[in-house]
Amino acid sequence: MSTQLDPLTISADLLYSVKTDGDSVALREELAALERRRLERALGSREGRLAFWLNCYNAYVQILLEEHPSLLEGGLLDRWRFFAGDRVPVAGIWLSLDTIEHGLLRGSKHPWGMGYLPDPFPSSFERKFRLEDVDPRIHFALSSGSEHAPPVTVYTPADVDSELEIATEWFLEENVRYDRGRDVLEVPRLFLWYRGDFGGKRGILAFLERYDVVPPAATPTLTYSEYEWPADLETLRR
Repeated sequence: MSTQLDPLTISADLLYSVKTDGDSVALREELAALERRRLERALGSREGRLAFWLNCYNAYVQILLEEHPSLLEGGLLDRWRFFAGDRVPVAGIWLSLDTIEHGLLRGSKHPWGMGYLPDPFPSSFERKFRLEDVDPRIHFALSSGSEHAPPVTVYTPADVDSELEIATEWFLEENVRYDRGRDVLEVPRLFLWYRGDFGGKRGILAFLERYDVVPPAATPTLTYSEYEWPADLETLRR
């Protein structure tokens, strides 16, 4: 395999290979050995960073679960170790899934800060390659493995915004319920976990109004449904 593959192509091909049970070893080696200057050139745009880190995250969720399937059967501590462990090699550095999600895709936000607290000590790598502004649609694109998560998509810089729109519309249709009679809106718990990413309750309602989930100017009571962990690896491959 050529060592001159574009980093964006590597991340897309890696995710496609993992989804189709292909041989991903060479692509993983390419990703690990990327020169920082090449990565910096490739990730010069918001769209490039979105597509690259979404693809890396979704590919490695599946790779790591294949290598450590018992983590699906563990408790909360095992799941925390799965996401927090530095097991993803990119451009000569080891990253965790948490670092990709909260550091690079969410602009160095604290994972437990409900979207309001910044990480006070981001690494130099994060500062160079992160997205500066949080796009809350990423929460509907990351492979979570829940029963109602959208199918995993290979993202491309040219179409990442339209691809995120599709994932968001799919997720909201499947997971959000508005009871007009009671004026109660049931949303997945990720809206609580990342409340600040959406701009608080008002931001959540404005976001859902944009997708025609609630009528304009509605102020329903918010309730949060429980998160469902995946039963097996195949759930993550859909």
